[in-house]
Amino acid sequence: MLIKDAHKSFNQVERELCYPRNTLKNYKYKKKPSVGRVFEMANYFNVSIEFFLGMEEKDNKNSLAYRLEKLNREKKELEILILEGQK
Repeated sequence: MLIKDAHKSFNQVERELCYPRNTLKNYKYKKKPSVGRVFEMANYFNVSIEFFLGMEEKDNKNSLAYRLEKLNREKKELEILILEGQK
């Protein structure tokens, strides 16, 4: 879930998006968001609208978990290059 991947709570995301309390839980269990809200939330989580609507595979390369893993890998590679340059 995007909220869990971002290490945030429903309430925190609602505050940051200026949504009324329980809006996201309502979307999860009952209501459907407006097109505008879909755009806002996809932008907030930095994913495509297709991914947000469940139309793409879950291992989307825009997901926070994927980007963090890639960043960590690139950082390790850079540190290795720096250390090798110091020899």
